Amino acid sequence: MAEGFLPVSKKDLEERGIGQLDFVYVCGDAYVDHSSFGAAIICRLLEAHGFTVGFLAQPNWRKPESVKALGEPRLGFLVSSGNMDSMVNHYSVTKHRRAVDAYSPGGKMGKRPDHAVVVYGNLIRQAYPEAAIIIGGIEASLRRLGHYDYWSDSVKRSVLLDSGADLISYGMGEHSIVEIAEALDAGIPVSDITFIDGTVYKTRVEDDIYDAVRLPDFSRISAANETDDPQIAKKAKRTYAESFKVQYRNTDPVTGQRLYEAYDDGWFVVQNPPAKPLTTQEMDDVYALPYMRDWHPMYDSLGGIPAFSEIRFSLTSNRGCYGECNFCALTFHEGRIVQARSHESIVEEAKGFREDPEFKGYIHDVGGPTAEFRRPACKKQLTLGACKDRHCLYPTVCPNLDTDHTDYLELLRELRSLPGVKKVFVRSGIRYDVVLADYKTHFLKELAEHHISGQLRVAPEHVSDAVLSKIGKPSVNVYNRFVEEFEKVNKQLGKDQYVVPYLISSHPGSRLKDAILLAEYLNKHKLSPKQVQDFYPTPGTVSTCMYYTGYDPLTMNEVYVANDSHEKAMQRALIQYRDPKNHALVREALRKAHRFDLIGYGPECLVPPERGSGNGRSAGSRRTQGANSEARSSGRRTSNTARVQGANSRSSNSRNPNSRSSGPRNSDSRNSGSSRSGKGVKTGSPTHSKKQRRKK
Repeated sequence: MAEGFLPVSKKDLEERGIGQLDFVYVCGDAYVDHSSFGAAIICRLLEAHGFTVGFLAQPNWRKPESVKALGEPRLGFLVSSGNMDSMVNHYSVTKHRRAVDAYSPGGKMGKRPDHAVVVYGNLIRQAYPEAAIIIGGIEASLRRLGHYDYWSDSVKRSVLLDSGADLISYGMGEHSIVEIAEALDAGIPVSDITFIDGTVYKTRVEDDIYDAVRLPDFSRISAANETDDPQIAKKAKRTYAESFKVQYRNTDPVTGQRLYEAYDDGWFVVQNPPAKPLTTQEMDDVYALPYMRDWHPMYDSLGGIPAFSEIRFSLTSNRGCYGECNFCALTFHEGRIVQARSHESIVEEAKGFREDPEFKGYIHDVGGPTAEFRRPACKKQLTLGACKDRHCLYPTVCPNLDTDHTDYLELLRELRSLPGVKKVFVRSGIRYDVVLADYKTHFLKELAEHHISGQLRVAPEHVSDAVLSKIGKPSVNVYNRFVEEFEKVNKQLGKDQYVVPYLISSHPGSRLKDAILLAEYLNKHKLSPKQVQDFYPTPGTVSTCMYYTGYDPLTMNEVYVANDSHEKAMQRALIQYRDPKNHALVREALRKAHRFDLIGYGPECLVPPERGSGNGRSAGSRRTQGANSEARSSGRRTSNTARVQGANSRSSNSRNPNSRSSGPRNSDSRNSGSSRSGKGVKTGSPTHSKKQRRKK
């Protein structure tokens, strides 16, 4: 038995004198008992309320008896895919199988099935037909109603129906999971638990659904699945977008209404309003639970859990985000109302780092979905909810927004003043538009002086205003102004530091001309992105709805979508036009857009002509072109508007990818508390031995 950890085997149960568990948590991740893993939070929270919980990590789905390893629980099974959506975990945007699973022992791929929640749910239902099954986490949360599935290119039913489960605990599930547990413990049948906020249930009796908005029937939003008629398909997709708009407008815990969706087999899937956000005291209590802050010892000989290495010395400060980037699932999952822990809670956790022999004095991050967000966008959000028809940051920062960074700065000062702490990094993303709107503090100067080391990552995403309007980000002029301010501050400090932009290709709304505009911008400012990713259509985002339907669900205007794989390849190649491997695609794109002026040897040209073509836009010689090319590719740092060494990009649920999740929760894209990846967990297999680093 591993002392302090939840039971993971019948031997553990025997040694602890537990005849039957109250709950068994079935998870697609390995067992890491840390507050950055949603499953650990849910289990420890239930334990704090007097329930016994066992953890069944990555059961072998090829063997149905594997879900019986801990026996049938008294109250029910809790199921999640883990901190990541299983399909994002398994496949790249090109649908190629990934080689590494950072949430599995030794990074080994293949420890969980595709659509893990559906597979696990059905295995449990076969093994225990009468058991209560509650699903949650990012995978279930974002598939709670009919949804577009990129991997099959079709609209799928609510995961509640396909998994055979009884309830979904969606969003950040602390409130709902405790209410569910107490209702089951009181003897209420799971089929009668229809009254808890933050849950989804199913019923065959429409008259039992009260105070609710009926969404378009599933048969209407999925009609494009079965037809070759383009008019029928277009109508179905428009209906899907209309349904999504209603769902999006009801994600607020104050104003959100009950929604339901009808299915041809007689089921109605009902989504109750979102759960109320946690108070600061409630968040503090959650993060003070007795986590072991480690992976289970059974993984020591297997290389440990790679995803743990980055979050091990990171601090979750907040959850929720009012940024509302359209490619991000946070609005559907964590919501727009920011919640934060107290300084005392965060500092106390940081003090605990010093007890770990592996702590070298560096706190890797202090943040959440957005690092500096520490309170709701404005005072009225807690009583009136977030605005349904206005955005806090798009197209410009709302005049009612509280942009004061004082609280976050004071927190960072407290942390860096702790004995034994050498440096406190800020690696969660910051909103540069909010930083510019803060006229009360010198946040940017203090950030540059104390909390970055050479590079600051921000997310302009693109430079075309046409594309940015579909992403929900401000004009490129705002980004340019931020970079100028950052350079000015670093000059004052005598530091040589740079902005590294996240960029995304082929986002809905992006045409070849927009991709070319981005390439020209990179050329002008001598930027050479090393990493770029195509837009990844994952469930629960406005951008995914655009991708599938061709409509912006917030305006119902039609949107251009580059869904042809070859055009997407050209758009991606344009961002990395300096790579010789991309030259043929770039030339093809430029010719298709009639931009022959950008093929040649002049400084404004993106690529040279083919060898032997005799074409070239410059009076200069190949020698001149070679010199220009060498200067451009040398990585020489400049003081132009955007000095950058590289760039990364995001997928649509990239925030929250580690998005922590609900009930049995998850975090795949970055979620507060969930595995910290800033939009993807940085991984790397730990090389130290567990024996050395585990505190006895």
